[in-house]
Amino acid sequence: MGEILSYELLNNTIQTWLSFLLTTSAALAIAYLFKRLAIARISKLAARTSFQWDDALAEGLTRTHAMFLMIVALFIGSLVLALPGSIRTSMFTVIAVAFVLQGGLWLNAMIVFWLRRYVEQRRKTDPASATTVNAAGFVARLVLWSVVLLLVLDNFGIDVTALVAGLGVGGIAVALATQNILGDLFASLSIVLDKPFVIGDFLIIGDFMGSVEHVGLKTTRLRSLSGEQLVFSNTDLLGSRIRNYGRMYERRVVFKLCVTYQTPREKLSQIPIIIREAIAEQDNTRFDRSHFQDYGDFSLNFESVYYISSPDYNLYMDIQQAVNLRIHERFEHDGIEFAYPTQTLFVAQLPNN
Repeated sequence: MGEILSYELLNNTIQTWLSFLLTTSAALAIAYLFKRLAIARISKLAARTSFQWDDALAEGLTRTHAMFLMIVALFIGSLVLALPGSIRTSMFTVIAVAFVLQGGLWLNAMIVFWLRRYVEQRRKTDPASATTVNAAGFVARLVLWSVVLLLVLDNFGIDVTALVAGLGVGGIAVALATQNILGDLFASLSIVLDKPFVIGDFLIIGDFMGSVEHVGLKTTRLRSLSGEQLVFSNTDLLGSRIRNYGRMYERRVVFKLCVTYQTPREKLSQIPIIIREAIAEQDNTRFDRSHFQDYGDFSLNFESVYYISSPDYNLYMDIQQAVNLRIHERFEHDGIEFAYPTQTLFVAQLPNN
């Protein structure tokens, strides 16, 4: 038995290799147990506190990869082996890369956690900030993984300085080839930072209208009143004239009434009063003016203006309907006739010769 244990394999005895296996297994078990205990302890702490850093830390620890634990355990176990210097150097490189990648996973999970929690809290009260933080989160994750990639390449002995310089030259060529895509990307950042509209706003763009559903890196998607989805390039969208009804705090209503030329002057002077009273009877309204505007081709025209203290379109239509019905009732009671397109033909009889 002693001869078998003393037999050498790759410059290490069988007994040393058994020690390697036992050390690796023990290290893996301890690492896995430590992960479970740390997550459980931090999760209990997070449940008792109102802070979010402990929730983010627990979320990050759950993203600890099993391959990372295996690499750490193998590295610890390898310390009992007599290995050549080149192999030992390679193992240090592997363990360093493993820590860099796992660190990237931890930080990425924490960023995603903060984004999700922030968006959930702000989506209803401040949708603009929710849109902004999504874009900021994308940039933060892009920077994070770019740094991780550079650190990995640096550990493998690649000259990162020369690589970054080469990427800068190549980036110019890529930018020229993909200028439309980059234009949409920067337009997306402009939308996020300047906030001309946010998710939920109702927009009219030319002949199209709909509610904003999603602001992406290349396109913005709207849901039209008839149900179909409208997709706009971010660059084209910013180059258009946008009417944003989501930013409307009150609605200005302008409407006209036309009465016949046969209406007596006393009744004409009462029409603005009738209109003002019809508007004042409605809730959420503010009367502005009502005037005898002009003489039309076949009618006497009145223009009236009032405000509704809500941007809701259905409320506007309900109020306008009530105002119209009330005016119609008063006109009918006072004998005032609405005008419609008519022509009067006067026939003259010529004298007999």
